Amino acid sequence: MFAALASRPSPLKNATRFLAVILPMALAACVSTQGPVQQAIRRIDPAYVAMYGPRPDEPHPLPATDISEVDPRFLRREVAYYGREEPGTIVVDTESRYLYLVREGGRAIRYGIGVGKEGLAWSGRARIGRKATWPRWTPTAAMIRREPERNARWAGGMEGGLNNPLGARALYLYNNGVDTMYRLHGTTEPWSIGQSVSSGCIRLFNQDIIDLYSRVPVGSPVVVLRGQRLFDVEDETRVSSAY
Repeated sequence: MFAALASRPSPLKNATRFLAVILPMALAACVSTQGPVQQAIRRIDPAYVAMYGPRPDEPHPLPATDISEVDPRFLRREVAYYGREEPGTIVVDTESRYLYLVREGGRAIRYGIGVGKEGLAWSGRARIGRKATWPRWTPTAAMIRREPERNARWAGGMEGGLNNPLGARALYLYNNGVDTMYRLHGTTEPWSIGQSVSSGCIRLFNQDIIDLYSRVPVGSPVVVLRGQRLFDVEDETRVSSAY
């Protein structure tokens, strides 16, 4: 009898064995054996990668623009255009953050833009009165008052370059021969495209303002809309084969 009792495992030993089996399984369930979940990476069309790539041929060699976080609708493309403007006209739609260069056959090149306070201060019709490559920038009195720490030291002007807020090119709008103080220009802040920003007129990616600059001569008509919206049908297959 005593031998039989001695050979039977005690409750304590049973509990110990149970924990020895179950505990590692429980711990394994708490610790993931898989690596961190990778976020989906948006594939960027190679045509866009090339379009916004570096421009070492520039007087100030221009680096590539990081477009990985840019809403694709603000990247340059050709779209259907149903407006009444003649080919060669620039149409600035400040409400939708788009600039159109009207082409033949009901088409237009559409560029994404950022709109500053100065860009919202004027609307109407004008013409390109002057063009500049890597332009000099002088902040307005309003810009100096608004951001003195940033702008006051440049009251006498800043030479063109990679840090110049006007970017690689500028188109100056004139009305009846008078400078409207309205500019279409590049930007050192590509994240601002598609946004409303504190300062400046109408800004484009540097690669886009270079493209626009090459297509429009002095004297080209410009229409700036405010509080209105143009509607177009995006043609996703026509990215930039000719750009």
